[in-house]
Amino acid sequence: MHSISLKLFAEVESWHATPGRISFGAGDSMVRLNCVTPVRRNCRIIARASETGADNQGEQNMTSYFERNQMYSLMKQQMELAAMSENYEEAARLRDSLKSFEEDEPVLRLGGLMREAVANERFEDAARYRNQMKEIAPHYLLKCSSDATTLGIRVQTRSVYIEGRSQPLRGQYFFAYRIRITNNSNRPVQLLKRHWIITNANEKSEDVWGVGVIGEQPVILPNNSFEYSSACPLTTPTGRMEGDFEMKHIDETGSKTFNVSVAPFALSAIGDVVGDVTDSI
Repeated sequence: MHSISLKLFAEVESWHATPGRISFGAGDSMVRLNCVTPVRRNCRIIARASETGADNQGEQNMTSYFERNQMYSLMKQQMELAAMSENYEEAARLRDSLKSFEEDEPVLRLGGLMREAVANERFEDAARYRNQMKEIAPHYLLKCSSDATTLGIRVQTRSVYIEGRSQPLRGQYFFAYRIRITNNSNRPVQLLKRHWIITNANEKSEDVWGVGVIGEQPVILPNNSFEYSSACPLTTPTGRMEGDFEMKHIDETGSKTFNVSVAPFALSAIGDVVGDVTDSI
C-alpha cells in the first residue's frame, strides 16, 4: 500500500531580508534573516510515493526526536523575542535553558564531542562519534552548503533558517538559500530550467520543476558568475535539497541541452551541527 504526500510547494523565487545576508567565501558566515517578503512563481510539483508501513514506523521512531528539535527552535525564537522586548531576565533564563538542552540533546552533544576530538587530533574518537550520529540522525551530517562542478559549471549553495517566518508549534519551518553558478568553461551557457528534490526529515520527497530562476533564464559567460536567492517551507525542522539545472551552450546553433548537478545540502533549524569536521575524519 502506498501513500502520496501532496503538500503544496511553490518555490519562492525572490525575497528581500533585513538585516542579514547569505554569502559565499572563506570569511563569510551565515546570518539569521528576518522580515522576508516572498514573491511566488509558478512551478510544477510532483509528490513521490512511499510505503505507508515503513513511513509510519519511521515516523513513530522519530517522533520524540522531532519534538526535541521543535522545542529547541521554539526556545531560540522565544529568547530572541525576549531580548528584542528588553526582557533580559527572561532572555538569560532561556539562554541557560538552551545551554542545558544542547548538553542533553544527543545530536548536539555528539557534534560538540566530534569537534573537540578533531581539534585534539583524536580522530578515532571523532569517527566513533560520527558513526553514532549516523545511527540516530544521519541527515545532520549533511552540511548547510554544497559545491559541485559539471562540465566546467560550478554550483555552490548555502542555506539558512528563517526564525521570523517559522512557527515550530504549527510544524512550519522556513528556509532561505543562496545559489552561485560560476562558468569555469570556455563557452557561454544559458540556464533554461530548474529541478529541485526537497526532502523532509520523514524522508518524504517532492519534485519541483520550473522555467529558469527568479523569472529569467540567465546567460553566463566564461569566467563569470550568476547568483540568486530563494526560499522554501518545510514541515520538519530538518531536511535537504538537491537537484539540477538544464543548460545549453549558446555559441553554437542546435547545441544539445545538458544537466548541471546541484549537490545535496541541508535545511536545518539549528544550522551545521558538526561544521567542517567531517572532512577531517
